[in-house]
Amino acid sequence: MTSQVSSPAEQTDGTVLGEQREAAGGKDVRRLDRVIIRFAGDSGDGMQLTGDRFTSETASFGNDLSTLPNFPAEIRAPAGTLPGVSSFQLHFADHDILTPGDAPNVLVAMNPAALKANIGDLPRGAEIIVNTDEFTKRALQKVGYASNPLEDGSLDGYSLHPVPLTTLTVEALKEFDLTRKEAERSKNMFALGLLSWMYHRPTEGTERFLTSKFAKRPDIAAANVAAYRAGWNFGETTEDFAVSYEVAPAAATFPPGVYRNISGNLALAYGLIAASRQADLPLFLGSYPITPASDILHELSRHKNFGVRTFQAEDEIAGIGAALGAAFGGSLAVTTTSGPGVALKSETIGLAVSLELPLLIVDIQRGGPSTGLPTKTEQADLLQAMYGRNGEAPVPVVAPRTPADCFDAAIEAARIALTYRTPVFLLSDGYLANGSEPWRVPDTEELPDLRVRFAQGPNHTMDDGTEVFWPYQRDPRTLARPWAIPGTPGLEHRIGGIEKQDGTGNISYDPANHDFMVRTRQAKIDGVDVPDLEVDDADGDARVLVLGWGSTYGPITAAVRRIRGAGGAIAQAHLHHINPFPRNLGEVLKRYEKVVVPEMNLGQLATLIRAKYLVDAHSYNQVNGMPFKAEQLAEVLKEAIDD
Repeated sequence: MTSQVSSPAEQTDGTVLGEQREAAGGKDVRRLDRVIIRFAGDSGDGMQLTGDRFTSETASFGNDLSTLPNFPAEIRAPAGTLPGVSSFQLHFADHDILTPGDAPNVLVAMNPAALKANIGDLPRGAEIIVNTDEFTKRALQKVGYASNPLEDGSLDGYSLHPVPLTTLTVEALKEFDLTRKEAERSKNMFALGLLSWMYHRPTEGTERFLTSKFAKRPDIAAANVAAYRAGWNFGETTEDFAVSYEVAPAAATFPPGVYRNISGNLALAYGLIAASRQADLPLFLGSYPITPASDILHELSRHKNFGVRTFQAEDEIAGIGAALGAAFGGSLAVTTTSGPGVALKSETIGLAVSLELPLLIVDIQRGGPSTGLPTKTEQADLLQAMYGRNGEAPVPVVAPRTPADCFDAAIEAARIALTYRTPVFLLSDGYLANGSEPWRVPDTEELPDLRVRFAQGPNHTMDDGTEVFWPYQRDPRTLARPWAIPGTPGLEHRIGGIEKQDGTGNISYDPANHDFMVRTRQAKIDGVDVPDLEVDDADGDARVLVLGWGSTYGPITAAVRRIRGAGGAIAQAHLHHINPFPRNLGEVLKRYEKVVVPEMNLGQLATLIRAKYLVDAHSYNQVNGMPFKAEQLAEVLKEAIDD
């Protein structure tokens, strides 16, 4: 096991702590620096809950961590089949890590389908814990096993732990008044207890969680707690597990503060609430449920006490229409969706560009086109966000890079929308949305002041001295028009999608005016104030720059660490703002002989870079619905350096 725990995904110095001591009861305890665990089973086996609870206890223990939930696309695929396999991968360590890891050190497989779907990702020597009760002849045949892999020697290269999880769970719960089917459902808690013993995870939080989750069914709550404790005790007493493992807290990784484990969608929801409070505006979400964005709607609906109003519309068009109406009425307006929904919302986004009202369009990207891969991840909506509207309709684009960064990205998108009176795209994706990591809860004093000044009275004097309100009289610094709340006396004005006359906002078909308004709206977006791009060039002598955006940050950074750890020189930069680009981006690109752009699409950012800066950006692409592995990126970047 010791040789396996230094993941090839993010190894920096080749060091693995292997201290060993004897614990009470005579079992050895081995000290490790990192571990990658994957729980896998049917979508009804509770693997996401199991992984989430292990993650929560790991976060409370103080480890750095990164997770990768992997859901089947089907609502309920046939039990025991490969399409129905659900998994949850967790990478935790005593130091700073960036990805869920490339290859699990431990696989918990609840049935043959889970084993077959995941065995290809395991390195030799990895530990496999299997539920032997599910390895029946019929279950094996269902997934194409000609013989039982637990008996035919095909797993000899791994450390195999056959455990009758179902039988042991039912036996542990025989004193409860449950049917066998009800008792069997707790086998995931037995597995969680066993893994919690193996890695010395805290137990109190999970027991409190189970008691709270099943508060209306005290018998079910007690049974789950009993199964969890039985799994722990099994690890403590069985001879099959002679060693347990410790991964110390990552004390040096985190600055002082209050931390919690957070997913990207939850961080984004909190960021929207924080932005509305900092702007002193009510938050309105007009949305239609769509994977993987629905969690934001669910979370925001719980926070009416913060002035949040959520509207689940009948379709995507109605959702953004309601949000735009709320923006007209003076709210911080948001609509959430994924790629297919963006296509439906495009006409209303164009209307928001013409009306010049603040509106946040949150796109949690998934695999496409059309319905595509609803539960998988991709970065293929970038060009749609940039250009997917009729006419010249420029919109700022912001992209978070980690789950926790979704909080800051939401606040930044709100800042731009409110300051410049424009719709803003926030491009997250399924990897960030469902993944999680530790997040330091900020003090309110650290958050920017987003308060806006609504129009209060006339802002233009006519030739005859009459004072009037012009809805398109612009701020000379930001080119933003005034935001007038409907019903304010004297601020009545015409609104609609037909081209506006400069200043008055009256309908205009004049060619020169249209040219002016189109160019002014573009100039407003071009003038958005964004920070300069930061470049990580350790020694300043790199020939190659790797440029990324969005969720590729973790794998790219891990790959860069590997290359530098092996003595290579490479520079890294990551875009937070894609429209407009940071003003120093062109100068940065010209410093390097070669620019490599890894993306989970077929080269959309690379296309933009080539077009704007005439740089021969080398695109490296992946569109399999999964995030990059750091090892594969490291190989690609090494080839670029050596070329």
